[in-house]
Amino acid sequence: MPDEKLARRVSTAAEARRPDAERLLGDLVRIPSVTGNEGAVQRRIEREMLARNLTVDRWEATPEEIAPYIEHVGEQARHKARPNLLGVRTGVGGGRSILLNAHIDTVEAGDAATWSRDPFSGAASGGFVQGRGSCDMKGGLVTFLLALDVLDDLGLRLAGDVLVNSVVGEEDGGLGALSTVLRGHRADAVLISEPTRLACVVAQGGSVMFRLAVPGRSTHAAVRNEGVSAFEAFLPLYDALLDLEEERNAALSHLLYDHLTDKVPINVGVVRAGNWASTVPESLTAEVRAGLIPGETLDDFKRTLEERLRSVCETDDWLAENPPELRYLGGQFAPSEISSKADISAAVLRAHRAVTGKDAPVEGVAYGSDMRHFVNTGGMPCVMYGAGDLADAHAPDEKIRTEDLLTAAKTCALLLVDWCGPPNR
Repeated sequence: MPDEKLARRVSTAAEARRPDAERLLGDLVRIPSVTGNEGAVQRRIEREMLARNLTVDRWEATPEEIAPYIEHVGEQARHKARPNLLGVRTGVGGGRSILLNAHIDTVEAGDAATWSRDPFSGAASGGFVQGRGSCDMKGGLVTFLLALDVLDDLGLRLAGDVLVNSVVGEEDGGLGALSTVLRGHRADAVLISEPTRLACVVAQGGSVMFRLAVPGRSTHAAVRNEGVSAFEAFLPLYDALLDLEEERNAALSHLLYDHLTDKVPINVGVVRAGNWASTVPESLTAEVRAGLIPGETLDDFKRTLEERLRSVCETDDWLAENPPELRYLGGQFAPSEISSKADISAAVLRAHRAVTGKDAPVEGVAYGSDMRHFVNTGGMPCVMYGAGDLADAHAPDEKIRTEDLLTAAKTCALLLVDWCGPPNR
């Protein structure tokens, strides 16, 4: 456990940096970085890394390296001008290393009329920093940089290496995090500063995205019974998906997810059918997202899904002769987890308690994240811990509480001392 005297010193140093933290986060928010267009903000972050004497690796993912993993990250509109960054602060030796990961891409701002101010204002007001990406998750990157600043202010050196990783493409599959792993960057543990409300997240859910193309037979609406409506043909398939969701929720169990009403939701997010009100629709396309919990695999769920759809078709005269086409979409999110008793989990919990005097909740989240790339592909233990509330992410008037950001930075600073070790340990 970090000692109380060090915790007080860290807290005092972080509080003195409050204006700097708000200013830096505001600057980053004012540089739009919607997925696919992260170059400008990464140039600014590289300058921040260099200013802190980090040795920076800057690279772009390539189609060739990603090709074997395309199911997991999805097709990319482009790879050029989307640099990933990894800044290394080398320790004096003898300590454990840690990789601090944050994604710098954001979702679109959406309709500006739904915001109370400019979506890219970066304004600090009422104890919050506002704007697209402030919570998800530029605030997380500032947490890491602020933690390094605090260590510098206190003259604290570390035995182990600290790797600060700013990546692109998380929102649509995790291109940058996967590329970080494939590039060979490794550490003894990974911390991702997703907005977890200062909970220690040791498990992330997964999802399978797929498209169903259901055929029909068109005719004039006045004699619709002479045709076959693709919309009506889809209805038994839709009912089967809802039944599958209910059965999976009843059958599957996981300690960190059993409190959820719907652990593994199946959502039909897009439906397109027909082309004219007076014509029986000859085709329907539905795009669906099915949730998974840790312990499941993408392949196992796919087999279950395919068997369920096949059983529906076998009992339907039209679908038996005209089965729907099932196509899996890119950007699949495999579930991932580590033990809540893993060394890195325990270290985060110790640091949080030293800062706040309280125990952080240990949770699993239903959404997918870059955690899976570090754990499943990279073989590194990884947890998520960060300021901000997921409810504010992707929403109008996105914001993050400065007080929580400082708490996360204090926790991170103490974690680095505890995990990487002081030089004389």
